[in-house]
Amino acid sequence: MEGMDKITKKPIKITDTTFRDGHQSSLATRMRTEDMIPIAEELDRVGFHSVEMWGGATFDVAHRFLGEDPWERIRTLKKLMPKTPFQMLLRGQNLVAYRNHPDDLVEAFVEKAVELGIDIFRCFDAVNDERNFEAAFKVIKRCGKHIQGTICYSLTERRMGGPVYNLNYYLEKAKILVDMGSDSLCIKDMAGLMAPYDAYELVKALKKTIKIPIQLHTHYTSGMASMTYLKAIEAGVDIIDTALAPFALRSSQPAVEPIVVALEGTPWESGLDLLKLLKLGEYLETIAPKYRDFLDTTKMAVIDTRVLRHQIPGGMTSNMVGQLKQQKAIHRLDEVYAELPKTRKDLGYPPLVTPTSQIVGVQAVLNVLFGRYKMVSMETQDYVYGLYGRPPVPITDEIKKLVLKGYKKGKEPITCRPADLIKPELEKAKEETKGLAKDLCDTLIYALYPKTGVEFLKWKYGLEPMPEKVKPKSLEDVKKEDEAIAKAKTDAQRKTA
Repeated sequence: MEGMDKITKKPIKITDTTFRDGHQSSLATRMRTEDMIPIAEELDRVGFHSVEMWGGATFDVAHRFLGEDPWERIRTLKKLMPKTPFQMLLRGQNLVAYRNHPDDLVEAFVEKAVELGIDIFRCFDAVNDERNFEAAFKVIKRCGKHIQGTICYSLTERRMGGPVYNLNYYLEKAKILVDMGSDSLCIKDMAGLMAPYDAYELVKALKKTIKIPIQLHTHYTSGMASMTYLKAIEAGVDIIDTALAPFALRSSQPAVEPIVVALEGTPWESGLDLLKLLKLGEYLETIAPKYRDFLDTTKMAVIDTRVLRHQIPGGMTSNMVGQLKQQKAIHRLDEVYAELPKTRKDLGYPPLVTPTSQIVGVQAVLNVLFGRYKMVSMETQDYVYGLYGRPPVPITDEIKKLVLKGYKKGKEPITCRPADLIKPELEKAKEETKGLAKDLCDTLIYALYPKTGVEFLKWKYGLEPMPEKVKPKSLEDVKKEDEAIAKAKTDAQRKTA
């Protein structure tokens, strides 16, 4: 770049997502703690700004599908990684589940996470309603830990702009989060929709508007992410999220290794050691076969170029396809794609992220199959009533009337913070788990996931046998599977010869 020698040196800081979003996005969150332990100490020595290793879906998947105590992962890894700050993804008032929880659970959950070793809390909300951060921010600040206020990046056009998600929208949200006490700001581009020059414009404007560090999180889904990072770095972004190459790309984050080399000799050189990163990647390749069944190999491309047109996250598409197959109506998928933007507009243009992506997707399918708002999901009613928060754009009276017809809670949406209507639950959860839960961690597993939480606690304490499907698969198991497949192929070839 011309005049690069005149640019002030500003080494880019990098958060590693391998232990959380890296495998959540590419391997259905199935990486086990036992496969993190062998490289934990080496990862701690790399010099990452932080390691995102918890939150998001890890809490759910660990106890439900891996038979692991999610709290134990923090305890175990913190002993091996004392230097690098631990970071988690917190869904605001949802915590690590899929509904808003009362303030007493939010307080207990955050306090326990702090006690076990979480240093940075990236707090996001599906509709960017900052009121859903109030309880979490208060306790994180009281515990002396880092609040990363987060804005979910969304679009209504192909590029940033239009009537909703324009530059001013993001700047105003950023100022609110600073006023609420955020120590840093994250722009969370969960669908990989941020174009490089939009990133440049947004980061430039944010740096002039707020004084706290800015972190950019994006996904490689559309293929733009590495380019987007480079333009954001030129614009002055402070921190970016990457994963080690084996768990990067696809719908995960950009790979760290090529970014480190791309920035060598520039004012933004990271200072990370490529050889250390390569060594860590080599280890991941050795354990990757255990998780291969979760990798999407249905397409040749490692990116989804269709998302550049329809802007629908992959998980949302999977849910809609499953719903249509159940109704024997998969041939109507194109109609659903056409209905989606209309339903999203009706519901106030929410960002398409868990759980709003599921709410919009399910309602769009129902609108196609049964007529617009002839059948309405309970979640859509809860959403329009205001139980998820305030949508980015007010919902029209016409849609409110259609959706809330016959709704038991009322026909007029609430205007207060949703959690103000939720009664405390912690003492009730303690009472209901007497004789089963041994500590507050156990109680919280049950409080957030009553059905699967009880199942897990019974496995944990040997009251019920752990199902075979939950037990870990070894590399030896994978080798035997490969040998069996190879033998079956050989036998089949002999028969047809």
